[in-house]
Amino acid sequence: MTTPLLPDSLDSDLPNLALLPMGPSDRSHLLALLRLGDFAQDAFLATDTCGTIVYLNRSAERLFGYRHGSAVGLPVHALLPDIQDINHRLNQDSSRETLLWRGQGCSRQAQTLQLAGAVTHIPALSGRSHLYVMRPRRTGSLDADRQAEIAALVYRNTSEGMLVLDSKGFILDVNPAFVSLRGRAQSDVVGRHVRCLNSPCHDREFYRTMWRSVMETGCWQGEHWGQHVNGELYPEWLSINTSFGDDGEVHRRVMIFSNIAEIKQAEAIIWKQANFDRLTDLPNRQMFHDRLEQSIRKARRAGGRIGLLFLDLDRFKEINDTLGHAMGDDLLKEAARRISACVRQSDTVARLGGDEFTVLLDDIHENRDIQRLTDAILKALSQPFNLGVETVFISTSIGVTFFPDDATDAETLLNNADQAMYSAKADGRNRSHYFTSSMQERAQTRMRLVNDLHLALDQQQFSLVFQPIVDLHVGRVAKAETLLRWHHPVRGLVSPAEFIPLAEETGIIRALGDWVFHEATSQVAQWRSQFDQDIQISVNISPAQLRHEGLDLPSWASHLAHLGLLPQHVIVEITEGLLMDSDDERIRQQLEAFRQTGVRVALDDFGTGYSSLSYLRKFNIDFLKIDQSFVANLHSGSADHALCEAIILLAHKLGLKVVAEGIETADQYALLAQAGCDYGQGFLFSRPLAAPAFEALLSSQADLRP
Repeated sequence: MTTPLLPDSLDSDLPNLALLPMGPSDRSHLLALLRLGDFAQDAFLATDTCGTIVYLNRSAERLFGYRHGSAVGLPVHALLPDIQDINHRLNQDSSRETLLWRGQGCSRQAQTLQLAGAVTHIPALSGRSHLYVMRPRRTGSLDADRQAEIAALVYRNTSEGMLVLDSKGFILDVNPAFVSLRGRAQSDVVGRHVRCLNSPCHDREFYRTMWRSVMETGCWQGEHWGQHVNGELYPEWLSINTSFGDDGEVHRRVMIFSNIAEIKQAEAIIWKQANFDRLTDLPNRQMFHDRLEQSIRKARRAGGRIGLLFLDLDRFKEINDTLGHAMGDDLLKEAARRISACVRQSDTVARLGGDEFTVLLDDIHENRDIQRLTDAILKALSQPFNLGVETVFISTSIGVTFFPDDATDAETLLNNADQAMYSAKADGRNRSHYFTSSMQERAQTRMRLVNDLHLALDQQQFSLVFQPIVDLHVGRVAKAETLLRWHHPVRGLVSPAEFIPLAEETGIIRALGDWVFHEATSQVAQWRSQFDQDIQISVNISPAQLRHEGLDLPSWASHLAHLGLLPQHVIVEITEGLLMDSDDERIRQQLEAFRQTGVRVALDDFGTGYSSLSYLRKFNIDFLKIDQSFVANLHSGSADHALCEAIILLAHKLGLKVVAEGIETADQYALLAQAGCDYGQGFLFSRPLAAPAFEALLSSQADLRP
C-alpha cells in the first residue's frame, strides 16, 4: 500500500510527503524510512497505539524546541493539542489513509505554533498508530486549497496569455488566453522550447539580451512583437518572472503576454492630436518646435546650416470675415497643400496657428536656393483659390532667418523669422525679407538691460577692480585706476562697453558714479592707513555725470573729509570728448569745480580726439594718459615712438605728468622710461585686481620693473 502524495506547489505551505511504500508487516522498512526522516526539512512525529510519541526527526526537534529526542514518551497532544479530532476522523473513515490538517502546536517554551501538515496510518504498527508530517504555516495566508483554487481560476480565465516553462526553457503549460492570442493549440507548443515563439521582428541579439537579463535578475519586461499562427504581427507587452525552489535553483519561469495593439492605436491617435494640426494635417506648433530643436542639434554636430521661413497670409482675416470661417478653413487647407508642394520631402511645413505657417529647411548651402523657394511659394499662393462658387486671391509675406548665422537657439530663430516677416509686410506684402539685426531688436535688448541696470545697484551686483599704475622710475605702485564690473545674475560678466552707454543714456550713471566714488575712496583710505603709502585713486567720470543735475561735489568733499583724505588723493579721469563739450555751461562749471576743490584731473585716451593745447591750459589738467593704441606697436624708431616722445615732452613743458596705458612688454617699458614717461599701467605689471589681491601687491612692495 502506498501513502498518497500531497500536491507539490511552490506557493503551498504544506509539506512535501515522500512515498511510503510499506506492507502491513514491513516494520524494518518503516524504521529505515524514519531514519531518513532525520534529513527531511519537514517535521516528522510518530506515535504508538496509545498516542505516545515514539519518534521525532531533527526538524521536529527544532520546530518544537526539544533536543535529542527529549519529547519521546510525551503524549502527542502535548505538542499538538487539537490533533485528537483529526485522529478520530482518520480512524473512523477506513477508506482514507491520510488527512490534511491545519492547527496549532505548542513548543517547549509554551509558544503557539501555526502548523499545516498531514497525518497517516502507520500500518506496520497498527491502525491507530500515526505518522505526522508538518511545517510552520504562514499566518494570515489563505487556505492552501483556496489559494490554489484562486490561482487556477486566474490562470484559466485571465485575458492575458500565460505559459509556464521549466528551468531549461521548455514549455510545460499554456492557458486558454495564450491559445486564443497566438492561435496555437496547447498540444502544439507544450513540450517544445520557448524559442519556437520567437518573432521574426526581433534578431538574435534582442533575445540574447532578454534572456541574459532573465538569467541574471530573474525577470524581464518590455515591448515585443507577437505573431499569430496566421502570420499576423501585433505589439504585445511581455513579462518574464522566475520562481525559485527552496534550494535557490530555478523551478519555473512564467511568461505573460498582453496584446497592446489597441493601446498603441490609442496612443498614436493621442500623439497625432497633440502634434498635428487637425485642419491641415501639418505638424503643429509643438511638433515644429521639437523638429526645430532636433535640426539645430544635428546642424550643430555636423557644422551645418538651417533655414527657417515664417509665412503669414496677407489679409486672411478679410476672407474669414466676408466669406465665413468654413471658406477660410478651405483656403488654409489649400494653402498648406501648395506650400508643401514647393518644398523637399525632407523639409518640414508646419502650421503654428491661424494663418501662420513655417518651413524648416535642413542642409542649406546657398542663399539662392532659399530665394528660389520663397519665389515659388509666393507664386503658388498668388494663384486664385476656388472656394466653392467663390474665387479669391491672397498673397503672403515671408520672413527668412538662418542658423547659425542669425541665432543658435530655437526661440531666437523663430523671433527673428517673425520680425523679418513683419518687415516684409511693412515693405508692401507679397514678398520675402531676410532677417537683419534691426533697431527694434537692439531696442528690446537695451530695454531688458536697462531694466536689469535699475535693479543691479540695489541687489549689489556691481564690484570694483583696481589696476595698478606704476612709477616707471622706481617700479613701485603709485596709483590705482578704478574699474567697474557688473556681475549679471543671468548673463554673467557684462562688458562696461555694453552697459556704461546705457547707464549714460538713461541717467543711471549718476547714482552708479556716486557709488563708485564712495567705494573707491573708502578703499584707498584703508590702504593708505594700512600700508602708510602715498597712493592715489583714480575714478572715471562720464560726460553724462556732469550734465543735467551734475555731480554733488559738496557731498563728495564731505565724504573725503570723513575718510581723512585730501582732494589731491583722488584723480578723476575724463575723456577728450568731454573737453569738446566744455562749451556746455554746466560741464564747464563742473570742470572748474574740480580745479577749485583740488581734485586732480587726468585726460584719458590722449591723442585719439581733437582737443587743443588751449583746453589743457584752460582746465588745469594734471595728467595725460597716452592711449594704448600708440603703445601697442611701440618700437624704437617707429612713428608711435616719436609720437609718444612728443607727447611726453609737451606734457612736461606744460607741467603735466604722463601715464602710458597698455604696457605689455619689457621693450615698451624701456622705451617709455627712456623717453621720460612718469607712470605706466598694463598687463606687464598686472591685470585689474580685486581689492584683496591689490592689497597683497601693495604689501609685497615689489619692484615691478622688468
